[in-house]
Amino acid sequence: MELMIEDLMEQLVEGGGSDLHIAAGQPPYGRFSGELRPMKDEPLTEEACNRLIFSMLNNGQRKTLEQTWELDCAYGLKGVARFRVNVYRQKGSYAACLRALGSKIPSAELLNLPAVVMETSKRPRGLVLVTGPTGSGKTTTLAALLDHINHTRSEHILTIEDPIEFVYKSDKSLVHQRQLNEDTRSFANALRAALREDPDVILVGELRDLETIQLAISAAETGHLVFGTLHTSSAAQTVDRMVDVFPPAQQTQIRVQLSGSLVAVFSQTLCRRHNPKPGQFGRVMAQEILINTAATANLIREGKTAQLYSQIQTGGELGMQTLEKALADLINAGDITRGEGLAKASKPGELERLISDD
Repeated sequence: MELMIEDLMEQLVEGGGSDLHIAAGQPPYGRFSGELRPMKDEPLTEEACNRLIFSMLNNGQRKTLEQTWELDCAYGLKGVARFRVNVYRQKGSYAACLRALGSKIPSAELLNLPAVVMETSKRPRGLVLVTGPTGSGKTTTLAALLDHINHTRSEHILTIEDPIEFVYKSDKSLVHQRQLNEDTRSFANALRAALREDPDVILVGELRDLETIQLAISAAETGHLVFGTLHTSSAAQTVDRMVDVFPPAQQTQIRVQLSGSLVAVFSQTLCRRHNPKPGQFGRVMAQEILINTAATANLIREGKTAQLYSQIQTGGELGMQTLEKALADLINAGDITRGEGLAKASKPGELERLISDD
């Protein structure tokens, strides 16, 4: 009996996996609690691999793939999960990576999000950034925040995503979701149009380029609550990345705008949980939290981002915490090992100090 893509998807989700890798010449691999494991004994032939991949694509997507050799799309398996799909070429044949998104949006309580993170969703305007490496749970954190707004306030929520990952069902809020290359040609086009679509809350899947970043800052300044993601690993790096995208002549102006519109930066990473109990996630999140205060805004405006770390260290009463503090708390609670914490830390020496102090 030939292998179906649905069988692999179900096997991945039932085992609590996050990613599925398909390529010719090797068996399908799944990532479970951060570890890659083969899901079948037999390697896939090129023909079998292509059949699995093309079974997920419509005619338009196949055409795009044949022209560009790369494709991002979403695929939903009813009753199981939605998947973010990336198809690419390697060694002359097609391969794919599928990220399981889960059909149910996890609650803030289930994700154990700090109260200060949830507070940002109550702001009427401003820019909230969730950052971290690929696979650090950025989309899931944002989904929990947006879903909280959807169930508690009457707002117009507009999302621009590549692709749509979690599907929201309008509750107290009205939710509209737009997907890149399906509903819009670019993030910038969609964001420009969004300002004429009476939104209260805007989610920009990824702040990729100068124009999108400029429009997101402008939207936050003009009375909208804007959520966005970047692939940066700390609050200071996030501010620098957003400013450095612009030509030197514009950077001072952008710093001023950013210092006024930024609400918070949450830089997160996922750590392998030590001895997970039944029903617990195999990974646990550590988050660096920067809240934009008058002192923080001053540092951003003056380009003194190197001092943001010490600002976070002293902002504990406001809910701020460094990544190292978050990791130290997880180590001391027995949730992660010392080695895992040190591997994830940006400043291992600081983490060592925090552990020894405790």
